[in-house]
Amino acid sequence: MRILHTSDWHLGQKLLNFDREEEHTLALDWLANEVREKQIDILLVAGDIFDIGNPPNYARKRYYSFLAQLIGSPCRHVVITAGNHDSPPMLDAPRELLEALHIHVVSAAPENLADELLILNGSDGRPEAVVAAVPFLRDRDLRLSEAGESGYDRIAAVSKGMKVHFEAVAALAAPYRHLDIPFVAMGHMYASGATASDPQNNIYIGHVENMAAEDFPGIFDYVALGHLHRAQQVGRKRHVYYSGSLIPLSFNEMADDKSVYIINAEGRAIESVQAIPVPTFRRLKTIEGNIDEVKDALTAFQAKKREVLRPWVELVVHTDKLIPQLDLQLHAFAKDMPLDILKIKLYRQYQSLDAQLADEQADLSEMEVLEVFQRKCESHGAPPEELEELTKTFLELQTWMLDRV
Repeated sequence: MRILHTSDWHLGQKLLNFDREEEHTLALDWLANEVREKQIDILLVAGDIFDIGNPPNYARKRYYSFLAQLIGSPCRHVVITAGNHDSPPMLDAPRELLEALHIHVVSAAPENLADELLILNGSDGRPEAVVAAVPFLRDRDLRLSEAGESGYDRIAAVSKGMKVHFEAVAALAAPYRHLDIPFVAMGHMYASGATASDPQNNIYIGHVENMAAEDFPGIFDYVALGHLHRAQQVGRKRHVYYSGSLIPLSFNEMADDKSVYIINAEGRAIESVQAIPVPTFRRLKTIEGNIDEVKDALTAFQAKKREVLRPWVELVVHTDKLIPQLDLQLHAFAKDMPLDILKIKLYRQYQSLDAQLADEQADLSEMEVLEVFQRKCESHGAPPEELEELTKTFLELQTWMLDRV
């Protein structure tokens, strides 16, 4: 049995208003080819298929084109769960049609928990894998708020609710324990012990870490996670992995090795978990230093052999004084180079907080909502202990609003 684990495609994503359609097309074409060449039996996609709830038409088309490429391949089953960026109604719309093609979609916590447990049958009609397809669990799926509860009570309630949810699905899987087939769980969360290359949205109130690797029920032989964009193993005792994003989604991810995981199972035994590197189709590069160092680094960078697509570059110029027409100067310097400068930032030493915020006004589209809120609080003089409580309240309000979308 060969299982491929991927997640966090974020189809339809833009980086500083530049769309990623070409990169996503190349990456998904590569993935479909890997499924065929590596003789994959089951494909798992652990959430954040799309970047926004109402993705552009080209992103939807790319999603369905990829699924169509799998028809006639060795892959007998595809299991797709929603992430916090996905719209459950949009993913659910073609569910019955996709199920006829052995493509299973779980977009939200169902009323009947048994709908999360998938018994996948082989060509002979006998079970060949058990998958607990747990999607992103919203706050309302995990707990009931109580009057007078503190922020720490809310954090504990979310963590406990998530653990209880996985234990309940594991209990439904228990009657199949006698079968010598792999038991797999999927989830979309921030597991403790994992590291993020980019600031990830705090998808639950006031806390980023939702569940420890050792808290997943022991019945599961492999746990396929999504949400963090860096591929990694979580914990040392169990097979708990993040596959990471398919392409680098920000300049903070440019150093990450993007990959998918292939799980080789023999009955219940996980014989190996192999990281398969995803080719780099477009290089993201941050160049930082004083103006002369940036120009020298640009010259050296553009001379290197490049990937399929033109690289995108972010420039960070360090200076202790204002440089007139910096943008025009650097764009003119690089106009004949085979690269695109997406962003130029000026970092001035000894700059006041208000001046820094003013310089970053144009970068709001790149900043996380929580970061904008926290910086605004800091600019009004909020002390650290007050900022912590304000952050918890802000996240609670944000979660309350998302639950009603």
